[in-house]
Amino acid sequence: MSEVNTGVRLGGWTRFVTARPRLSLLIALVITALAVVGGSGVADRMSNGGWEDPNAESTYATKALEREFPASQPNLLLLVDSGSRSVDEPAVAEEAKRLTARLEAEKGLVGVSSYWQTGSPGLRSEDGHEALVAARIEGDDTAAFKVLDRIEREFGGDQSGLKVTVGGPVAVRNDIQSTIQEDLLRAELIALPVTLVLLVMVFGSAVAALLPLGLGLVAIVGTNAVLRGLTELTDVSVFAQNLTTALGLGLAIDYALFIVRRFREELADGAEVRDAVGATLRTAGRTVLFSALTVAVSLAAMMVFPQYFLRSFAYAGIAVVLLAAAAALILLPAALMLLGHRVNALDLGKALRRGRGKAAGEKGEKGEKDTEPGAGWARTASLVMRRAPFFAAATAAGLVLLGLPFLGVKLGTADYRQLPAEASSRVMQEEIQRAFPASPGGGLEVLAEGTATQAQYAEYKARIEALPGVKRVDGPIPSDTGGHAYFAVTPKGEAVGETAQDLVRDIRAEPASFDASVTGIAAVLVDSKDAITDRLPWALAIIVVVTLVLVFLLTGSVLVPVQAVVLNGLSLTAMFGATVWIFQDGHLSGLLRFTSTGDIETSLPVIMFCVAFGLSMDYGVFLLSRIKEEYDRTGDHEHAVSFGLRRTGGLITAAAVILAVVMVAIGTSRVTNTKMLGLGLALAVLMDAMVVRSLLVPAVMKLTGKATWWAPGPLRRFHDRFGVSEGGESRPAVEEPPAPPVRDRDTAGV
Repeated sequence: MSEVNTGVRLGGWTRFVTARPRLSLLIALVITALAVVGGSGVADRMSNGGWEDPNAESTYATKALEREFPASQPNLLLLVDSGSRSVDEPAVAEEAKRLTARLEAEKGLVGVSSYWQTGSPGLRSEDGHEALVAARIEGDDTAAFKVLDRIEREFGGDQSGLKVTVGGPVAVRNDIQSTIQEDLLRAELIALPVTLVLLVMVFGSAVAALLPLGLGLVAIVGTNAVLRGLTELTDVSVFAQNLTTALGLGLAIDYALFIVRRFREELADGAEVRDAVGATLRTAGRTVLFSALTVAVSLAAMMVFPQYFLRSFAYAGIAVVLLAAAAALILLPAALMLLGHRVNALDLGKALRRGRGKAAGEKGEKGEKDTEPGAGWARTASLVMRRAPFFAAATAAGLVLLGLPFLGVKLGTADYRQLPAEASSRVMQEEIQRAFPASPGGGLEVLAEGTATQAQYAEYKARIEALPGVKRVDGPIPSDTGGHAYFAVTPKGEAVGETAQDLVRDIRAEPASFDASVTGIAAVLVDSKDAITDRLPWALAIIVVVTLVLVFLLTGSVLVPVQAVVLNGLSLTAMFGATVWIFQDGHLSGLLRFTSTGDIETSLPVIMFCVAFGLSMDYGVFLLSRIKEEYDRTGDHEHAVSFGLRRTGGLITAAAVILAVVMVAIGTSRVTNTKMLGLGLALAVLMDAMVVRSLLVPAVMKLTGKATWWAPGPLRRFHDRFGVSEGGESRPAVEEPPAPPVRDRDTAGV
């Protein structure tokens, strides 16, 4: 514990919150109230989608087809069931034609077509008792959902002896959005009370426990307002709201835990309230600031990708991290100034501690020593460092082993199977898949632009038909305005399988006498994978470089930042391995109630990496800052490692458990991608806190010894001038690496 120095001048923001705590709280409450109003209805403004690259060939072709051939891109399907009668019976056909005519008259619809108009075999079921009416709803999701709701009311159910079910891609998106909103509310109702109980267990005091929860709510409300504003400027994915809730609660609680714990330590050491707040902000406050920056950078890396699905998580993540940090550094110190020693009020754990203290007293001096706060973590650190080579090798090997299933990852695209089995739009899609082998929307479309003769079209069509993986080619179908035509290509096998993806590449490689562009589900997937592959090195470079710089500024070492990056990467292996083993391969699908599609949505590994890496750095910064503070104070490397784990081990574990609770609550979602995100991140934070920070970090730091803090002369001088330190006086970083540490008797036999 660094000694509080009342003569140390506080920064401007620190002086403000300590001098005017009531004003600070009042301003924060007013801003929060405005955020509640500003963020209302944000979910209704969000979009469901964004997996496609807006600059890709498939996106261009899709928009052109929507404009020139709206019937080729239906997003609304009416499943007409004639019961025991054939759909070709005159009476059925007559009534179905009237139904189609009514649909054509509806506002907001274009490209209405039906089996009874076109005679297309793809719109008729194999048994002849069902047929489809297809149309396209114009506009964004908000407008489309309103039209869908009207169509369902007017056309769903019994229609003069015909049973009509309304569905299609737009209905799937609507069900996903509404399901996510319902699940998010349930997750919050689960997470908040459980989190409060855990916080009371951590702090003992009910007053102290309420502070982190309040900060989390402020961060969530503020981020919703930011996202609501962004929806006026760009598309924002509805999935980003889940990240807002999880990180808003998780990070605000992490930061508040760290600050409140340090504040209580300062009070326990006899500091006055104002001095305790100042010392807390100079130490824990700086750590929180650095932690927030590292998490924000990890999330900001998703901005390099063109898909708005990924960019939405960056928007939400950056906003919630910065708001959580701002609340922890401005709102929380003001509250602590007003509460003072009353932060320990309503101590619900007093009776339990009194019982423990009595038991310890009966055991004598040794018992008293063993019950000191963090004694268990000190013993863990001592054990790990005595057997450092074993723990380092065994832990690293175990993490690599857990990650091996990820080597078999198959990237795909999300579809209706994300929804629970009872969702009406999924039930209809499954019926279409079963009864309509050539149903619309599952193939490829080749857009032809420019002037071409029939002979040129025929020659191009013949070459496409000759490609491996082609089941059938229809067309060319000319546009009414001229200058455009398209071919409908049906691939063999699954619509997004490897055969279909290879076919996309083969068609694009075929020369044509006109401008040809390929789209369809498989083409969108190919372009999305290419976009992520192209930009992924940039995202990784941003995360790694900025992390190295920030950790160097915090520690003054060149080895610690490298260790942090490598160990953080190892901490994610279990998450990625479990994701493939469970969600791709289908293990535990019955227990977790989801349908495995045999692949992982292309964007999800990127999101999970960026979020989990940032959270790992969050815990890493907490631990490293305390180790560095003690090393600066004493110059004893092993003692500093043990001290850091002793002071932060319980705190980091508690924070990880609380964040895992929030993530698991998110993981109870009925939408598979959200379930995967929540449960995967819960596993990642637990592995990081309980395995990497508790075992791997102290083992590796023991092996590197005092060389851990080495920095070359120029970088050391740079850190002396521009870096930060947790405590008061700092020892300089070691300029030259010392000789390798001599293994003592405890490690010699390993």
